[in-house]
Amino acid sequence: MLGILRQKAGGAMGLSSQGLGNHFLSLRPLTPALRNYTSAVKEMTVRDALNSALDEEMAADPNVFVMGEEVGEYQGAYKITKGLLDKYGPERVVDTPITEAGFAGIGVGSAYHGLRPVIEFMTFNFSMQAIDHIINSAAKSNYMSAGQINVPIVFRGPNGPAAGVGAQHSQCYGAWYGSVPGLKVLVPYSSEDARGLLKAAIRDPDPVVFLENELLYGESFPVSAEALDSSFCLPIGKAKIEREGKDITITAFSKMVGYALKAAEILEKEGINAEVINLRSIRPLDRATINASVRKTNRLVTVEEGFPQHGIGAEICASVVEDSFGYLDAPVERIAGADVPTPYAANLERMAFPQIEDIVRAAKRACYRSAPMAATAS
Repeated sequence: MLGILRQKAGGAMGLSSQGLGNHFLSLRPLTPALRNYTSAVKEMTVRDALNSALDEEMAADPNVFVMGEEVGEYQGAYKITKGLLDKYGPERVVDTPITEAGFAGIGVGSAYHGLRPVIEFMTFNFSMQAIDHIINSAAKSNYMSAGQINVPIVFRGPNGPAAGVGAQHSQCYGAWYGSVPGLKVLVPYSSEDARGLLKAAIRDPDPVVFLENELLYGESFPVSAEALDSSFCLPIGKAKIEREGKDITITAFSKMVGYALKAAEILEKEGINAEVINLRSIRPLDRATINASVRKTNRLVTVEEGFPQHGIGAEICASVVEDSFGYLDAPVERIAGADVPTPYAANLERMAFPQIEDIVRAAKRACYRSAPMAATAS
């Protein structure tokens, strides 16, 4: 299937598939180059940001290819791969049967041989069919081969709850994959996140789980001229302070960053100046940025849509207790999804996931602006 591609690309330059990949990567910086950009800012949807990142990386490196259900003829279930089949052909935009274990395994095998597959799951709930390949085949191979085998593969697709899709299509897999050594787990929020992090994931020599959010695909965000440059790339493992503050730290990722920012606006009107951290990366986790913020604000609220037990917020809480306990002026507040399978009914579904008012109440509790939950319950 990909043999012709390897022969054409490698033969034209006298390089093997592995050598070709290394050659092209050497031409493209892993971090943004220092250059002068205009200050002009345009709007771009997250969908277009992901599509443009894929397009540019496929144009820059013939070892990059996309594989998954409906990525070609249908142009992607969410149109993330729109136009790529016409531009790059069926050898690099590969439609598959409904067999996640099959095409994930093929992807890992091709990565062993120097290609750079981007595997799309129609939803990350379906990645459970392929979890053996993601963890046992992809994540562990570099360690088990004593560094001799790299697995440059990206597993991407929508993660977490959408709207009205029920318990089997609404789970957040951040904590699942974030606990696995050998994986990198990225969680974009904005269009700039989507472009910069997906490019970084494709160029990375290790397997990356790239967790998007279906409800953000159509959202538009400002994008700087720097982010529109084809060399743009965000560092993996580095959080972004979306809003600076001095009274309380709020950590969030993916769609919850927007909720946290809206909560911060409400809190500002009540005299609470919140700092909002967009995690961007779950593994590696930017513990330094989180702890530095907590040491400044002395309070912390974590926000996520996943289950509360063994969640991302629990890991952040542990890190702060270990490294910055003496700086805390109040208990850490964790806001997470309810500890139940996701309800289908719209009213119950809303109750099962964090809302802006939940973040506001938690921040006020941490700042002692309202009665503690235990007191109100008695």
